[in-house]
Amino acid sequence: MTPSPLFEVLQAGPLTLLQDQGRFGLRHLGVTQGGPADGLAFAWANHLLNQATQLPCLEVLYGGLSLLALADCWISVTGAELDLTLDGRNQPLWEAFPVRAGQKLTLGFARRGLRAYLALAGGWHAPLEMGSCAAVPREGLGGHQGGGRALASGDQLLGRASNRAPNHRPTPPAALKQLDYVFAGPLDLLPGAQIHDFSGASLFAAFNQPWQVSQRADRMGVQLLGPRLDYRGSGMISEGMPLGSVQVPPDGQPFVLMQDRQTIGGYPRLGALTPLACSRLAQHPPGSPLRLRACTERQALESLSIWQLG
Repeated sequence: MTPSPLFEVLQAGPLTLLQDQGRFGLRHLGVTQGGPADGLAFAWANHLLNQATQLPCLEVLYGGLSLLALADCWISVTGAELDLTLDGRNQPLWEAFPVRAGQKLTLGFARRGLRAYLALAGGWHAPLEMGSCAAVPREGLGGHQGGGRALASGDQLLGRASNRAPNHRPTPPAALKQLDYVFAGPLDLLPGAQIHDFSGASLFAAFNQPWQVSQRADRMGVQLLGPRLDYRGSGMISEGMPLGSVQVPPDGQPFVLMQDRQTIGGYPRLGALTPLACSRLAQHPPGSPLRLRACTERQALESLSIWQLG
């Protein structure tokens, strides 16, 4: 099926990017991963439409997105809690529903959480750059028109949608309990790297005192404000940075490295947040409190079971 214009952007919001699962196997070239900041909400948006969970979605930061439908289609919206309307009538989050040509779809501003994910039955269409359409503005890669561009008013969004209802089911009640995952408790951190080179008092504080999300938070990394972490090890040679790496610069205030992170870094690390913890952190607005919890490798692997969508 040839892709065709399905929506026109009336209002783009603060930052709306097209994301698929990201680029892998390219960090040796200095190319970052990209992909959805909240991988769980991203996967659910596609799952609700009974399609592969890696298909591209629109990642809508803070909300404020308005689209005019140019053709009949089905969509779903997950992630941040916000008002979702179709021609002014409220629509459900975390459910699939139809949109007809000529209707106006609006995502209001988030009341809880930061990022919403809009999936299209049949999938959004965009050019692939290095095997992915994930938008990374800093590197000028991916996005709905290539070059890492965010959505802008007047843009047209392409897709291969059908007006036939997908063979979807409502979200099971047991799964709905999982969807309140964002503020459900401490963020799990798998210790590693240079953790033994921090003072004992620092380690006690890291896992027993509260942290606050700084204003310095974006898709590259999130700074945590709280107790000063005291590194007592020797200097380091730069090393590869996996998703969720918790780097500690000289000021003792850690940075959690997210999807658009640099590929290498030379600051010591406490370890790395689990993928679920990264998804949860991506929905924490600046100023919000959180706590860290050390976990084992087994616990980190068990947390991935939440991606076995019901």
